Amino acid sequence: MTDVPLISVIVLNWNGKEYLYSCLESVKAQTYPNMETILVDNASTDGSAEYIKNLFSDLHVIINRENMGYGGGNNRGIREAKGRYIFILNSDTEIEKDCLELLWECIETNKNIGVTTPKILLYDRRDTIDAAGLTIYLDGLSIGRGRLEPQEKYCRREEVFFGSGCASLFRREMLEEISLFDEGFFAYAEDTDLGWRANLAGWKAYYVPEAIVYHHHSKKFGTYSSMKAFLVERNRIWVAWKNFPLPILCLWPFYTLSRYFYQGIGTLIRRGASGRFGQESSPLLLIFILMKAYLSGLRGLPAILRKRKEVQSKKRISNWEVFSLFKKYGIKAREIAFKE
Repeated sequence: MTDVPLISVIVLNWNGKEYLYSCLESVKAQTYPNMETILVDNASTDGSAEYIKNLFSDLHVIINRENMGYGGGNNRGIREAKGRYIFILNSDTEIEKDCLELLWECIETNKNIGVTTPKILLYDRRDTIDAAGLTIYLDGLSIGRGRLEPQEKYCRREEVFFGSGCASLFRREMLEEISLFDEGFFAYAEDTDLGWRANLAGWKAYYVPEAIVYHHHSKKFGTYSSMKAFLVERNRIWVAWKNFPLPILCLWPFYTLSRYFYQGIGTLIRRGASGRFGQESSPLLLIFILMKAYLSGLRGLPAILRKRKEVQSKKRISNWEVFSLFKKYGIKAREIAFKE
């Protein structure tokens, strides 16, 4: 390949010394010939930034004085990146050597494609999907498409709602139009929010199953931690109020109650994420976390509504087309509740 555009690879790290070297080695081994790698360290305390500096002399390292969260950390990297395309990558991953090349080849096929996303497999269960894009629910929640399903089920290149924040290739023009990650979320659902803004503005996303990423899922906060439960619940409220048309917002409480109903059953029968959380903690703690999430969500609502004006001003699709996104890329409450 000659005269290919520059791709900026942004690796966000927070206390990821255990995985960081293998992640960066897999980036360095890419077949794509024109890229820069930027490591953004979110005030790690495990010495990972200093450790990696001595091993990769050509690495551009940005060290934040405080943990800016997923959105803040990645945004700083994006602002310093020079590439026409931006590849966002979690530090607890490894990628196959042709991953970037395959994602780039797909995104170049159509100027309306704003993001391409790989097949993300669990690192220690490589026959199992972590995410094949994102799937969405009518109360603002989202999960990885195909999560914990056999990877053979997701072998077709196809349009998806959006790419996973774990690993995705973004077109810079899209980010310049719809803005970067929302730094107020701190962690979780930033990719969902960005995906909604992209879809509302008419951008497309494609899943590229030949491009492979291996991911150590939720090693930082823990799969069933109270911090993760709080952030996921609060942020899905903000996703809905920031992006959903008013007719869908009117139905929003109904869909939330429907999900809670099935998650309550999951807690009782010990199935799904709520069931596992109930086993490892207390169902009363789950109720407390929900109350805390709603209070925090309400406190942040004035700022979210101000952002909503900007999002809706860039909307290029009809409300009916927004409804059709749920039909095309949606997931049911029962399925969410009983997923691990």
